[in-house]
Amino acid sequence: MIACTLAILLIACRASLDGPPAQVDGLDPAILPPDVGAPYALFSDRCSKCHSLARALNASGNTKEYWDDCVERMRRQPGSGISVEDTTVVLRFLYYYAATQANVQRPE
Repeated sequence: MIACTLAILLIACRASLDGPPAQVDGLDPAILPPDVGAPYALFSDRCSKCHSLARALNASGNTKEYWDDCVERMRRQPGSGISVEDTTVVLRFLYYYAATQANVQRPE
């Protein structure tokens, strides 16, 4: 009985040293079509500088006009790193994502 209790305590201590499992923010690039992989990588790099990717991926606006306005507004933020040239690439991913998510209900 004492050996069992010690073993459980040892496992609990080891787990606390390892810390919580890593949280993944964003999408698994392996699920994306090849032509969307590079735009997603740029979106992930630029947009995660200021906020979580989940914030963008779960945005309520899901139209081209919404994303055009949003990316332009974000581009103007100091430190965003989004260049004028980047906007076309980032928007390529966001348009793809908006089109594929249009009929998918997201958890609240």
